[in-house]
Amino acid sequence: MTGNKHQIPAPVIAGLINNAHKALQEFMNYNQEQVDAIVRAAALAGLDKHMELAKLAVAETERGIYEDKAVKNIFATEYIYHDIKYIKTVGVIKEVDEEGYLEIAEPAGVIAALTPVTNPTATTLFKGLIALKTRNPIIFSFHPSARRCSTAAAQILRDAAVKAGAPEHCIQWIEEPSIEAAQVLIRHPGISLILATGGERMVQAAYSAGRPALGVGPGNVPCYIESTAQVRRAVHDLVMSKTFDNGMICASEQAVICDRKTAGLVASLMQDLGCYFLSPEQIERLEHICTCKEGCTLNPDIVGRSAVEIAGMAGITVPANTQILVARQDGVGPDYPLSREKLSPVLAFYEVTDHREGIVLSQKV
Repeated sequence: MTGNKHQIPAPVIAGLINNAHKALQEFMNYNQEQVDAIVRAAALAGLDKHMELAKLAVAETERGIYEDKAVKNIFATEYIYHDIKYIKTVGVIKEVDEEGYLEIAEPAGVIAALTPVTNPTATTLFKGLIALKTRNPIIFSFHPSARRCSTAAAQILRDAAVKAGAPEHCIQWIEEPSIEAAQVLIRHPGISLILATGGERMVQAAYSAGRPALGVGPGNVPCYIESTAQVRRAVHDLVMSKTFDNGMICASEQAVICDRKTAGLVASLMQDLGCYFLSPEQIERLEHICTCKEGCTLNPDIVGRSAVEIAGMAGITVPANTQILVARQDGVGPDYPLSREKLSPVLAFYEVTDHREGIVLSQKV
């Protein structure tokens, strides 16, 4: 890695952490009213730029859907602000006379925050706001493929917070992010807490860094449609959820499981809403493009792409209005690559005899 322009020397990381500790000492003198005014100013600034940041994210990452990223930015600012605005985070926050104790809120320390390519601006806005609310200086290590849009989000928050009276270095970031720089950051003794959002390896690295870490990594959500469900509503909700931002949210459905007696109706309704059911030969092609050659790991090239794009990558011709690619599956595990998390508008489709089999299969997924 010698000579790599993206390699960040340890002294640069140390400088960021040193500045953050100065901000931490300043934060210790702030009262609740000052903190709340800073958070409000930052949230409003982020909300004001929710469309601009969504546009930047799609342009830079070439993944996802502009309108959906705008919604996520609104959620990460306006909704989060209203959820936390009345929470006390300074001084005495609870007094229990009967038992004779007080609860006093203090900052945890300097936070290292890792952000993903899937939700680059929304994650930055959210983590920045909760760090400001709790008086914890935060240092971001952005995903290299989303550096510009993530930096823009952090800068908007930082500038608004500082203008409202926050310490100068309350929000910082690594200018040239890389895996190596992230490793140096999370393992630095000056870091007190890690907030990690991203892939499995990154979250595992955060958990093994030797300090408290809160991680959000892969998911593999099954959607079981039991025979007594409101099938039309269930299918509608499934398709809406799975197509949101091209399926990049880790809580989106990865497999649909339905009782055999209603499977035909479920499939028909899905097709009406733009779902394309693949043939066995097409499924085999899709497996090759969705997973890396060795093992059952996700191919990052398909993440956040549209169904039509992914089909094209696999050499499959589908209608131009295709919303989701659906692959019928007979099992779960490494021998069935499409049974894993796909972070794209690709769904595994299973049929079961009854709710007992459906619940067991959901657990396996």
